[in-house]
Amino acid sequence: MAMMLDESEASDAELIGRAQGGDRGAFGKLLERHYGFVYRAAYRWCGKKADAEDIAQEVCVRLGRAIRDYRGGGAFTTWLYTMTLNAARDMMRKTARETIKTEAYGAYALISGEAPTEPEDPAEALWTAVRKLPDKQRDAVLLVYGEGLSHAAAAEAMAISETTVSWHIHEAKKRLKTLMRSAGEV
Repeated sequence: MAMMLDESEASDAELIGRAQGGDRGAFGKLLERHYGFVYRAAYRWCGKKADAEDIAQEVCVRLGRAIRDYRGGGAFTTWLYTMTLNAARDMMRKTARETIKTEAYGAYALISGEAPTEPEDPAEALWTAVRKLPDKQRDAVLLVYGEGLSHAAAAEAMAISETTVSWHIHEAKKRLKTLMRSAGEV
C-alpha cells in the first residue's frame, strides 16, 4: 500500500504535476517553497526592496498562468529564474517609460526631492555596481555569483552557451574593477 506524502515532503515534480492538474494547495506549496528564491533574484537584479516585492508578486501571477506549460525539460528553478528575469526586465522597461512621461510633464522635479544614497556596505556597493553592468554581463554575474549557479546552469537560464557566460563574467569583472575604482571602493 502506497503512502501519500505530506505536501511539505512532496517533490517539486509532484507538486508541479498536481498544480498543472488544478490542485491549488500544491500550487500554493510550490510558491511557498520558491518565493524566497524569486525574491532574492529580483532583489539582486533591481536592488530595491519594494521593486523586488513587486517583481516577485508578478512572477507569482505569471506562474499561475504558465505552470500548465512547464514541460520539465530543465530544472524548475532555471525556468523560474528565467521568468523572474523577464518580469524584472519588463518592470525596468515600464519604469523607464513612466519616467519619460513624468519628465515630459514636468512633475519629475516635484517628486524627485530624494537623492540616492551611496551604500555604506562594501558588498552592497558591489551589487550596486553590478546593476550598472550591461544586461548580459549583469545577468551572468547575478546567476553565477548571486544565485550560485554553475556556468552551465546560467547558460541554460540565459539561453546562451556556457563559454559565452564565461566571457560575460570575465568582461564583467574587468568592468566592475573599473567601476569600483572610480567609486573609491578598491
